[in-house]
Amino acid sequence: MAVSLGTGIPVRTPPLAGVTAREAATPAAAVQHRPMAGSVHSWDLSTGVDGPGTRFVTFLAGCPLACLYCHNPDTWKMRDGKRVPADAMVAEAAKYEAFIRAAGGGTTLSGGEPLLQPVFAGELLHRFKHELGLHTALDTSGYLGARATDALLRDTDLVLLDLKSWHPGLYQRLTGQRLRPTLDFARRLARLDKEVWVRFVLVPGLTDDPANIEGVASFAASLGNVTRVDVLPFHKLGASKWERLGMDFTLRDTPTPTAPELATAREIFEGAGLTAV
Repeated sequence: MAVSLGTGIPVRTPPLAGVTAREAATPAAAVQHRPMAGSVHSWDLSTGVDGPGTRFVTFLAGCPLACLYCHNPDTWKMRDGKRVPADAMVAEAAKYEAFIRAAGGGTTLSGGEPLLQPVFAGELLHRFKHELGLHTALDTSGYLGARATDALLRDTDLVLLDLKSWHPGLYQRLTGQRLRPTLDFARRLARLDKEVWVRFVLVPGLTDDPANIEGVASFAASLGNVTRVDVLPFHKLGASKWERLGMDFTLRDTPTPTAPELATAREIFEGAGLTAV
């Protein structure tokens, strides 16, 4: 049930100006104040795909990647979000607190890329965890993992980490960015013994090469903190958004993977000793 901010979240002028363009390009540790507002695209209640149980999912606006199969290209630019105080987001999540708790769920920060706004993301995670007492999850590509402070990660119970490809060239083709920062972040999470669910999108003709899947599986298994792998089928549900934004959806003719193809990918991950769903 996606809810637009125009009707679902009370928006008021925040007491602080929020993250400036300069701060957005600065590691979180160098930011001296904690702005109480950020750029939010929308929020949603979901089950099964954004962490355990029923989740209150906050989609932050802005992303440094440009994934060819992204189904939310309307979240790429921070300016396309709405300025929302942290107070408003916490109050909105609190409306569903009892229901979420009974369903064994929690809250998830997604996007876009939450770590593009590390201070605001840290504020939300801290308050969701300590004020509402809810399980917290961070859905991230890991590309901006260096911006996640140790404090932010302490307030994160679970990281949903997108490992889009093992081959650096393919990763850059898929996202427009380098793979190395994501791998570095994954290793940092392992050192911190932070629980991780890996997300891998199976795209026929791109990410489905067995050698590529085996590379992702071997790396994930080597970390020791990956408790689940979600093998997600490529889909074209976001194609209309690309068209509406005047963008070329280059995968329009790419088929969705078949059930046997998904099963084969899961078997590769399971062969590496991982739990794949």
